[in-house]
Amino acid sequence: MKKEWFTAQELAGANGLPITPQGIHCMARRQKWEKRRRVGVQGKAVEYHASSLPKVMKPALVIQEKSAEYLCANGQDPLLIWIESYKQLNSHEREQIVSFIMREGMLAVINRLGNERGQVELRERVDANEARPAEKSEPCS
Repeated sequence: MKKEWFTAQELAGANGLPITPQGIHCMARRQKWEKRRRVGVQGKAVEYHASSLPKVMKPALVIQEKSAEYLCANGQDPLLIWIESYKQLNSHEREQIVSFIMREGMLAVINRLGNERGQVELRERVDANEARPAEKSEPCS
């Protein structure tokens, strides 16, 4: 866990703690949590150190941390990223991902990832493609 200091707002309602910042402050006073003044904030804003929080909080705080964000550097093509990712899989993993996509479709992959915006965008594209009349293709010679 990288982050060591948490505000009452961040802790409110997490893993059985009080749901309001005021409740967090009261609990912190009762249990004598280690605290410090927040830097760059007017007033009496404080932060609490992770080591002084109840033990049941540690897993919840790790889950709340944002994961690393990966950006396409230098305008890198997302298709190339997919291809490179695919190449890094072993043969069993490749079979699993391909069979899942063939069986469930890309919407299921996006649903698994929990990306609501992506779901809507992909659903709109799928609906638009289904609404288009099928193009006639000539046999290859």
